[in-house]
Amino acid sequence: MDAFAPIPPQWTKQATHANEFCCPRCRSGSREAERVWLNRRSPVFTENNRRKWQEFYQCQCSCVWWAWSNDRPPSDLTPKEDCER
Repeated sequence: MDAFAPIPPQWTKQATHANEFCCPRCRSGSREAERVWLNRRSPVFTENNRRKWQEFYQCQCSCVWWAWSNDRPPSDLTPKEDCER
């Protein structure tokens, strides 16, 4: 599976928009997803001219969901000083 493939995989067609950045069914985070696809071909621009795109996830519970990239919480893998810039 290629998360950056230009053509959306079939499984993304059944995705529902998650109000929070987690599976709407079982509340698992994006790191637990079995499949990921990022729709980087169609970015949306915010009021601040920043790009955001749809991120699609297929959860372990078989639920397929998507959320906006700018709704993703900060990573605990990034050093704190990098997040404050």
